[in-house]
Amino acid sequence: MESFDGTSILITGGTGSFGNKFVEELLNQCSPKKIIIYSRDELKQFEMQQRFDNPCMRYFIGDVRDKERLKVAMNDVDYVVHAAALKQVPAAEYNPNECIKTNINGAQNVIDAAIANNVSRVVALSTDKAANPVNLYGATKLASDKLFVAANNISGASGTRFSVVRYGNVVGSRGSVVPLFRKLLNEGTTVLPVTHPSMTRFWITLDQGVAFVFKSFERMRGGEIFVPKIPSIKITDLVQAMSGNEEYEIIGIRPGEKLHEIMVPEEMAHHSIEFDDHFVIAPAITFFDKNINYKTNRLKEKGKSVPDNFEYHSGTNPDFLSIDELKALDKGQS
Repeated sequence: MESFDGTSILITGGTGSFGNKFVEELLNQCSPKKIIIYSRDELKQFEMQQRFDNPCMRYFIGDVRDKERLKVAMNDVDYVVHAAALKQVPAAEYNPNECIKTNINGAQNVIDAAIANNVSRVVALSTDKAANPVNLYGATKLASDKLFVAANNISGASGTRFSVVRYGNVVGSRGSVVPLFRKLLNEGTTVLPVTHPSMTRFWITLDQGVAFVFKSFERMRGGEIFVPKIPSIKITDLVQAMSGNEEYEIIGIRPGEKLHEIMVPEEMAHHSIEFDDHFVIAPAITFFDKNINYKTNRLKEKGKSVPDNFEYHSGTNPDFLSIDELKALDKGQS
């Protein structure tokens, strides 16, 4: 892990599942000067303060929609993790303008505040739903990804570096299917709801997601979209693993929901590079420095171009978790 000793790190949306785990790992492995939690929910901040009372912790009430507040919060900050977003797919479909204000306008505010404060590096969290999006949430995150990639041009040769981390469903995160299924089972439900029997998803644990973000800070040159190699699951297998029952109730696909997810679209194959444990989607635009070689990262790891027809798709992923593996994972999360 890159040493964050003596540095100041700000996490937008820092009271979420990711922020809590990221802070836990930071405090376990490093001695940062300051960790700033920037979020808008005072109750979640109060609860997080009970868990993390290290002297380096700071808690800022603020919304990513508020550029001036962000600029104040990022004063003397070295690294930023942008995790704040409106993430619920159906909610975004019904409240599109609110999603745009947070996920797109908020992204630009984070960029502007980081450049104004000469932040060293920024990693923005994205989602598989941003690749070939069919829902409003995915479309806003695609726009956000484009903003962060292009921000490397705005910041200039010696300015802030921006990169994006894109990964799939996080096991057990708030609002995801595992806590929902567990709640239903605890309430005595015997037949779990499934939107479509053919549905697949990319699957990553919170520990894996946090570790990948740490690694991305070490690897980034600026402008990359980092995509981890992770397994897929079949939703029907998840049902069987959690309930012990092969039966399920079909309730229909929710507004904006896909059958399968994509993390590297075929249309971006000619910009994509494969490394041992991840892919990189290199920028489609040319930056101030035309000589950036994305096939060798800052850790000197070397990648290779993928085939022209390559696509990283949850339904055709060569790595699927078995029902037994899902049972073990569920046991570890409960």
